[in-house]
Amino acid sequence: MLELITSKLEDAANWGRKFSLFSYPFVTACCGMEFMSVSAPKYDIARFGAEFPRFSPRQSDLLMIVGTITEKQGPALRRVYEQMTEPKWVIAFGVCASTGGFYQNYHAMPGADQVVPVDVYIPGCPPRPEQVLDALILLQDRVQRRDGHSQLRLKREKITLAAANAED
Repeated sequence: MLELITSKLEDAANWGRKFSLFSYPFVTACCGMEFMSVSAPKYDIARFGAEFPRFSPRQSDLLMIVGTITEKQGPALRRVYEQMTEPKWVIAFGVCASTGGFYQNYHAMPGADQVVPVDVYIPGCPPRPEQVLDALILLQDRVQRRDGHSQLRLKREKITLAAANAED
C-alpha cells in the first residue's frame, strides 16, 4: 500500500516537473542566436513550461548545451552539471554540441556526451526553432516516464542500497 502511494506521489511530482523546467543555457557559439529565437515571442518556449533561464546551476534542472565544446571547456561543463539539482536533464543543441560538427581537430570535443550524459540531441546547424520545441516535448515525455539519465541513476542507487541493506 505504501509503495502504491509513493508511486502515485512520484507520478504527480514528475507531471509538475515536466511543466516547470528551469534551464541553464551553456551557450558557446552561433547556435545561441537560435536559442534566443526560441525564447522570443514568435516561438515562445514559455508555452511548454521552460520559460526561465537560470544563470546559476544550483537553481536549474535542465542544461542546454548550445554550441561547440572545446577541450578546455569540458571540465567547466562537467562542474556546471555536477552543481545542478537532482533530477537533472541535458539537451545537446545543434550538431556541434552533439557530435563536434565540422570541427574535426585537436581543440573541439566530439560531442558533449564525452563529458556529461545527454538526454536529447537536436540535429542541425543551427537547428530550427521547431526542432528545439520538438526536443523539449520529447524531454517532457521522458521526465513524465522517469527515464532520464539522472532518474535512472537514482533508481540504480536505490536498488543497490536496498540490496546492501537486505544483506545486513
